[in-house]
Amino acid sequence: MRPLQPRPEAAPAKVNLYLRVTGRRADGYHMLDSLAVFAAAGDVIEAMPADALSLSVTGPEAGALADEPDNLVLRAARALADHAGLRAGAALTLQKNLPVASGIGGGSADAAAALRALNVLWGTALDTAALRGIAARLGADVPVCVESRATRMQGIGEILSAVLPLPRFGLLLVNPRIALPTPAVFKARRGDFSPPAELPDRIADAAALADWLRPLGNDLQTAAIGLCPAVAEVIAAIAAQPGCLLARMSGSGATCFGIFPDESAAESAARALPPAWWRQGGGLAAPTAPATP
Repeated sequence: MRPLQPRPEAAPAKVNLYLRVTGRRADGYHMLDSLAVFAAAGDVIEAMPADALSLSVTGPEAGALADEPDNLVLRAARALADHAGLRAGAALTLQKNLPVASGIGGGSADAAAALRALNVLWGTALDTAALRGIAARLGADVPVCVESRATRMQGIGEILSAVLPLPRFGLLLVNPRIALPTPAVFKARRGDFSPPAELPDRIADAAALADWLRPLGNDLQTAAIGLCPAVAEVIAAIAAQPGCLLARMSGSGATCFGIFPDESAAESAARALPPAWWRQGGGLAAPTAPATP
């Protein structure tokens, strides 16, 4: 089958609007319940024809990956080639715009975008289910990033279900430029497990979304603040911005987010926050799906 023309693939940031730790399996993996959405902010993957597999990293956050010997993007490429029985090459470029180890799934989004880009370049014509199957072998957050659309995540990330249409809202992302490794945050967590959330039948607007999310919380936030007090400072700064409806940490941190009535309010808030922090304001990414020849 003829490959399609390669094109850049967006790798949008994954934001956990709520995150509940619902249990722990015998193998030590924690089980979660979360509503994930995808921000307009993100990295970009490009795949071009080549005889061998290679990766170059550019962009403002590229330096954080300089010492990483085997990026998840390359592992995704090898996994797709193995699944398809190919000995194919590609020159991959990762434009790294998102901070690393920041609770917004940057590496997972990059891997998923690489799968989509190579699915086109190599003409493998795999559907969403097949790409998610490959993604699951790369990490718990990679499957949900394959389509990068609002999704409920349960289990260890392998149980994905569609959610009701969300209203339009502004989304502000802020990171204090402090890496916060996920295993350390889970290890520091204390307290009982939480029951899964009950999803409403309808959410009218951004204010109603914030009202529903408020009591659900993020079960990792207290542990993250204990390890990185700057998280509390960032949340307070977001909450103080005009129009902010909700401020919370995403994932295992240290990136935090704010929900605003619209994109322009989120963009204004980003400009008002300290330039030493990484911050991006806007809306949600357009949903992506794996292109097939």
